[in-house]
Amino acid sequence: MIKLTILYGHPKDTVAFENYYSKTHLPIASKMKGYEKFELTKFLSTPDESEARYYRMAEFWFASPEALQTTMDSPAGQETAADLSNFAADNVTFLVGSTQV
Repeated sequence: MIKLTILYGHPKDTVAFENYYSKTHLPIASKMKGYEKFELTKFLSTPDESEARYYRMAEFWFASPEALQTTMDSPAGQETAADLSNFAADNVTFLVGSTQV
């Protein structure tokens, strides 16, 4: 499996971020097809209770690199990626990896 991980840094305004993320960005992202599973995480803290390095994480699992590319090249994938500049701009990190069991 191939996993796309999106890490969001801490926003300046968490209320505005959460409002946009839940009411605008997630409905746009929900139009994407081709992934096997997805999961959203909002970090609370590190194990020692200090602030986590990242604020949120989104993870999408794909059957293959080609499935990931097809999804991201689709109109829904392009719309989702373009929307990031509306609320996360330079505060987002993308990682692609191969999962192992």
